[in-house]
Amino acid sequence: AFDSFPNGWAAINGPDAIPGEGLGQIIAFIGALELGVMKDSANGAEPGDFVGDFRNGALDFGWDTFDEETQLSKRAIELNIGRF
Repeated sequence: AFDSFPNGWAAINGPDAIPGEGLGQIIAFIGALELGVMKDSANGAEPGDFVGDFRNGALDFGWDTFDEETQLSKRAIELNIGRF
């Protein structure tokens, strides 16, 4: 269970730290996402409409149905929350 691992730096370097193999898997997974998935243009798709547009031609969840004013408003909300 996750509660058996300490918080913060102790989870990486300490007596009850995450095993090295598990830490390696986490780092490899993040690297694969950065290099292959989370791109402005991945898998030959056209670049997004704006910086941070990771739709890559799929899974837009209706984004293209919003008018430009609504899109700008939603992007501003995300930027203000810090999720973008």
